[in-house]
Amino acid sequence: MTLDELNADVKEAYSGLDDEIGVELDRETKNELAMLAAVFDATDVDELIRRGVHALFRSTVDTGDLDFHLRQGYDVTYDEYLAGMTYDEMTGEDQYPQRDDERRYQM
Repeated sequence: MTLDELNADVKEAYSGLDDEIGVELDRETKNELAMLAAVFDATDVDELIRRGVHALFRSTVDTGDLDFHLRQGYDVTYDEYLAGMTYDEMTGEDQYPQRDDERRYQM
């Protein structure tokens, strides 16, 4: 897969998301959310959920998990996604044809 395919998949996933998502909570998640709401004195648990998504995203970026999965599925990194081009495109490496070492010295 490529950077273009990743961009298409992200746009498709984004358009599939509503502004509100109804999530079923299991017992453990509900308990953890209640603990966070009590600790942060949050009356709006939606904000805690938004923070949780941000924290998970930041954690996967910081630990390299996001790059690992992007490299496996799309052969790109998050930096390449943000730049809109691969490292080979940035450095111009993909501009030159591959050398044919066997024919290199033939006249």
